[in-house]
Amino acid sequence: MTAVTDPSEYLKARGRVDVGERVFVASQWGLMWLHFRRHRLAMIGLIIVVLLYVMAILHGFFAPYAKDTRSAFLNMPPQGIHFMHEGRFTPRPFVYGIKVQKNLESMSRTFTPDLSKQYSVRFFVRGDRWNLLGFKSSLHLFGVEEGGVILLMGTDELGRDLFSRILYGAAISLSIGLMGVLSSFILGAILGGVSGYYGGVADTIIQRLIEFLLSIPTIPLWMALSAAVPVGWPPVRIYFAITLILSVVGWCGLARIVRSKLLELREEDFVMAATLAGSSPWQIILRHLLPSTISYLIVHMTLAIPGMIIGETSLSFLGLGLRTPVVSWGVLLQQAQNVGTVNSFPWLMWPGAFVIITVLAFNFMGDGLRDAADPYIV
Repeated sequence: MTAVTDPSEYLKARGRVDVGERVFVASQWGLMWLHFRRHRLAMIGLIIVVLLYVMAILHGFFAPYAKDTRSAFLNMPPQGIHFMHEGRFTPRPFVYGIKVQKNLESMSRTFTPDLSKQYSVRFFVRGDRWNLLGFKSSLHLFGVEEGGVILLMGTDELGRDLFSRILYGAAISLSIGLMGVLSSFILGAILGGVSGYYGGVADTIIQRLIEFLLSIPTIPLWMALSAAVPVGWPPVRIYFAITLILSVVGWCGLARIVRSKLLELREEDFVMAATLAGSSPWQIILRHLLPSTISYLIVHMTLAIPGMIIGETSLSFLGLGLRTPVVSWGVLLQQAQNVGTVNSFPWLMWPGAFVIITVLAFNFMGDGLRDAADPYIV
């Protein structure tokens, strides 16, 4: 690995011979963005992450039904959207009606399309009311004509639309990832800063604490802490308790990164100048040293969010995290614990697909940020 001090040489090494003047006057963030946007997988990951969080924030708008709205179609497989009817193309998408046939011998239901009934899919329709931070509305992105239902990912055992519940669950699972990483960031930046700048006894104590926490298997530690959360707590309190539990170990890696960078930077001339100017140690850490490592902290936080999401999903799946009536991806996956249930109703695994897509998107984006964080390394 060789260091390139000239931005033009860096871009030529990447196949960019036509170097514009803007590269020479670009800031560190500008160079990071120039490098990041040429990473195709990272850009795809960024787009997916942005879409997921937009859908999570506006889940009530994108979901055709409320999370607890029930229908008469219990454990129904995903419903198809059609553009062709009897060999003729229709410009407006539609869904067929649904026939339910009961088998009394096997006590099962069979769902077949009713070709005599068609219900057009419409956009910006009125439906179940939803609430976002006090803003209430009944407008939904899409729906069907009165008398029909649209169940893109099937229903659960109570007839609730799985697609709508996945979007409502995204608001919980994705926000826990951000809240957990934010807590880890604050703890890791402070303790890592103290460890790297002061050294000595403080460094020894903090590093031994980190080694102790990292020596404990993560899942058993989370399970032990989650089991201590009272069952009778309200959902909001359990939400923040799970966030803190996920942050117990999450700050350790960040603290080590901050410590290593501060050990490198604390001997620089600008730190000496700040000391001679009368800045206190905390002012030097917060105003000078931590901002110098912000690119590396952003990369670490981006790569840590998937771990938080998987942690919440795992705890909720095992019944030790969030519990009904709260809806999260882990809570939804509780229905898929039984192999027989998954074999009969495989669409109940859809929340797992969203977890996989989210983790891959964050990892792709984190890889691109990691490469872009030091744009002069070839």
